[in-house]
Amino acid sequence: MNHTKNMKFLSFTVLLNILPALTVADELAEMQKNSDNWVMPAGNYNNQRYSKLEQINQANIKELTMAWSFSTGVLRGHEGNALIIDDTMYIHTPFPNIVFALDLNNEGAIKWQYQPTQSYDEVVPVMCCDNVNRGLAYGNGKIFLNQADTTLVALDINTGKLVWSDKRDDATRGATSTGAAFVIKDKVLVGISGSEFGIRGYVQAYDLDGKSLWRAYSTGPDTDMLVDPTKTLSMLKPVGPDSSLKSWQGEQWKIGGGTTWGWFSYDPDLNLFYYGSANPSTWNPVQRPGDNKWSMSLFGRDLDSGVAKWVYQMTPHDEWDYDGVNEIILADQKIKGKMRKTAVHFDRNGFAYTMDRLSGELLVAQNFDPSVNWASSINMQTGYPERVIKYSPDNNGEDEITTGICPAALGSKNQQPAAYSPRTGLYYVPTNHLCMDSEPFEVEYVSGQAYVGASLNMYPAPGGTHLGNFIAWDARVGEIVWSNPERFSVWSGVLATASDLVFYGTLEGYLKVVDAKTGRELWRFKTASGIIGNVNTYQHADKQYVSILSGVGGWAGIGMVMPSLDKDSDGDGAVGAYRALSSWTNLGGVLSVFSLSGLND
Repeated sequence: MNHTKNMKFLSFTVLLNILPALTVADELAEMQKNSDNWVMPAGNYNNQRYSKLEQINQANIKELTMAWSFSTGVLRGHEGNALIIDDTMYIHTPFPNIVFALDLNNEGAIKWQYQPTQSYDEVVPVMCCDNVNRGLAYGNGKIFLNQADTTLVALDINTGKLVWSDKRDDATRGATSTGAAFVIKDKVLVGISGSEFGIRGYVQAYDLDGKSLWRAYSTGPDTDMLVDPTKTLSMLKPVGPDSSLKSWQGEQWKIGGGTTWGWFSYDPDLNLFYYGSANPSTWNPVQRPGDNKWSMSLFGRDLDSGVAKWVYQMTPHDEWDYDGVNEIILADQKIKGKMRKTAVHFDRNGFAYTMDRLSGELLVAQNFDPSVNWASSINMQTGYPERVIKYSPDNNGEDEITTGICPAALGSKNQQPAAYSPRTGLYYVPTNHLCMDSEPFEVEYVSGQAYVGASLNMYPAPGGTHLGNFIAWDARVGEIVWSNPERFSVWSGVLATASDLVFYGTLEGYLKVVDAKTGRELWRFKTASGIIGNVNTYQHADKQYVSILSGVGGWAGIGMVMPSLDKDSDGDGAVGAYRALSSWTNLGGVLSVFSLSGLND
């Protein structure tokens, strides 16, 4: 008898049936403690992407081999990762956002499949940077899918049947969804995409039965943003009344962007959740004077009310499309001799921010790519970046080309999530290493039409031809510990484990494993397509597995998934920068699962 499998089944059955009085908060809090499972997009509330599993270790890593694979049938960019709950794996696809439940007791056979009905003609033409989706969520016996057309659906975990759905926005005006839904305690949180179409960003909360609870906007009146002018802090001071309205010209905030297509983390002790907002609309900074609050900002909000406890704007009056949506990782570390509850964020603007997650105090801010030049530093008293005027498109004016800006618009790091190891105290970060030329031009807002207003060209940062690095970062002091150059940007999410292994994927399609302490490469495997998905791990029938979605695409691979884009400036400059990628990989859509050869076969 397999006691481990039976205990896992019992634990799940107990949570759903034997103890109905338990709250959903208890369910998820308990489930994420079981390292055999992977029950939410980042594995746990703190977004560390760290697993205590250690059957796969440095002594046997060379025995890691392909265990099985599964084709999704969709040839576009595959971001995100699978969920694993006991004996079932749940995976998703890019548009049309198919969901598969795979039976881990039966060689990955399909238990059920859900395919939404969405309008290709309405949705796909207004999806920025490929038709991606970043994953699924679980809560209270339901699998949650955030569809591209902004419909949130709840599926029965056992049958895949639709339990409820709610369409909260309209793709005909440019609003779409690429981010995962997040179940936190007894709520489902979803964001919105579409800053390039003038969509005003927001986070919306539902209960687990589909009732809308609150919506918090990124811009506009305090009441819309769920901001208390006397209690919501920024740099430890109250934001004051109309903090957003005062930073925009007229009513530009209504089409001001600040969308919310990234990741959410949560501290149960503080009951605060954390996320970032994206770029202001349009990309042309000349057309929108002011700081454009609260685009490009980190938020700490109360889960129950949605009210902001604190907010910090990283790139006031953004001129470069440095979206602030990247993940916020929670850890407790000693900063300057004092233990802190930290929130660590690697921003597209090239700076890594270590915040106090209770108060929003800025503790550390340093560039994590050596090529960053748009700002020389972050002023620790004001929180403002010290801009270098040479690299300011706003200063240089419309229809003028500002050259040599580092990083490029896709950032020193895009949305692909980093990992943190409590064993080493280090963060493991997939990065980009590109610069750009930018030419802003006047653009008129028309609902449902692109509202960009800039032309870009991208190329490798000075000093080499590589387009990315994989780094280890010490957020306590703001320093790179080690760095491995990569031919292309590292566009995959990272996994760290208790055996001091770090896993990540490359755009060529390699799944790589490195030593967490030194960065030395220990193992690699070439998968079927370029990797822009996130690595995760689980244990089933006493055997540890590692899974990854392959399927090149996203912004970096846009020229491959849309071959009609052939100019270097197409894809907002990505086509030229990644033109060589087609020599290394091809389109795909495959889940690859690995385990140690010969173990319990």
